[in-house]
Amino acid sequence: MELPEIALLFELADIADAETLPRFRAGGGVDNKLASAFDPVTEADRAAERAVVAAIAARYPDHAVLGEEFGAQGNSEHLWVIDPIDGTRAFISGVPVWGTLIGYCQAGRARMGLMSQPFTGERYFADGEAAWYEHRGQRRRLGVRSTRRLDKATLFTTSPRLFSGEGLRRFEKLEARTMLTRFGTDCYAYCMLAAGHADLVVESDLKPYDIVALVPIIEQAGGVVTTFDGSRPEAGGDIVAAATPELHAAALAILHG
Repeated sequence: MELPEIALLFELADIADAETLPRFRAGGGVDNKLASAFDPVTEADRAAERAVVAAIAARYPDHAVLGEEFGAQGNSEHLWVIDPIDGTRAFISGVPVWGTLIGYCQAGRARMGLMSQPFTGERYFADGEAAWYEHRGQRRRLGVRSTRRLDKATLFTTSPRLFSGEGLRRFEKLEARTMLTRFGTDCYAYCMLAAGHADLVVESDLKPYDIVALVPIIEQAGGVVTTFDGSRPEAGGDIVAAATPELHAAALAILHG
């Protein structure tokens, strides 16, 4: 089946950027979506998702959309998955490691994806065949590193506090085997893996809108991404992404047993 033009993903990112960037470091209000914990949402999240969904509906009225803030709309084998601001905690803290995620699935498989960071002007994207980085008008193809050993690997996770119990024990065991661990990078971690700056990303309890846009970026850069049991990652869950099959298998052996 024919894929949408990559120009459309850029158009959607421009629409989102127009809503998010003016509100970044602007001191806007923050709401909490949970009563028992802190799960922030801002008007930038809501406005960006509304604008992107409206633009998709105008171009493809028969396509379905799943967004973090407003849920699912429509029913189709053509599905757009939107996270208007992945890393809202970073956004409200003034740290530019958040990004807008726009993913496109056909028949349940993530085929295209884009991460836009408007403050730095960076975009990481996958067009259905290859993954790319664009910045200041320059574009280059992405490719993962060839790291195969855990003791040579750089590992990312948003926070070890997202793991608990046996999951935390297994994560700490993996961390102890790797060369370097970095925290707090949200969607940027997966883009760093695709760009060859990191080797492993491990996350717990992701939702589809957290991962779908990133799956084709990783895979089309030559990497591997699955759940801890080796299943496809489009539905979210506990996720491990790796630069090589060997590294992926070594991580799974610890995380899943």
